[in-house]
Amino acid sequence: MNHLAHIYLSEGLGELMLGNFIADSVKGAEINKFSEGIKKGIRLHRQIDEFTDKHPIVEQSKQRLRPAYAKYSGVIVDIFYDHFLALHWNEYSEIPLEDYAALVYAYIELHLPELPERVNNFFPYMVEHNWLVNYGRYDGIEKVLLGMSRRTSFDSHMNLAIEDLRKDHALYEKEFALFFPELIAFVKRVREG
Repeated sequence: MNHLAHIYLSEGLGELMLGNFIADSVKGAEINKFSEGIKKGIRLHRQIDEFTDKHPIVEQSKQRLRPAYAKYSGVIVDIFYDHFLALHWNEYSEIPLEDYAALVYAYIELHLPELPERVNNFFPYMVEHNWLVNYGRYDGIEKVLLGMSRRTSFDSHMNLAIEDLRKDHALYEKEFALFFPELIAFVKRVREG
């Protein structure tokens, strides 16, 4: 799952959400720099990633992409699934996505000084291009894929995956619809445990 799903699965604004949001920018012992609430969010993010990476429905989505994108197929599926979460947002939240995104951006902005440098570097771009809302649009997904493709160490061609999304939109949408309720249930179990 990508930014929108991780933030949504944190169930509200707070340190858990901040940790879940920044987890990919925190390596190894760096976790010890943060409060208990943020650490809990970082651990939750990693549990979500592990559950997602091993899930057979997600594996179906990745298999379709693997011949063209190899190890990046999982990253692309994460982005595709955020696309479907944005498209179907009103099925998961009573708060309109535009309002939700504005609240999230404002909360993160308040806490930027305590967040990793990498987050501080990409966050202004995230807000300017309204990633959370624009995940629901093809051109928004295309920009994300292009940006990620530019950051890979070799030519990953991830930017071309927008065509895969267009071609097999209904298949990815169905897989997301089957998978996401299972992920929500998993996160609920983790948080209650």
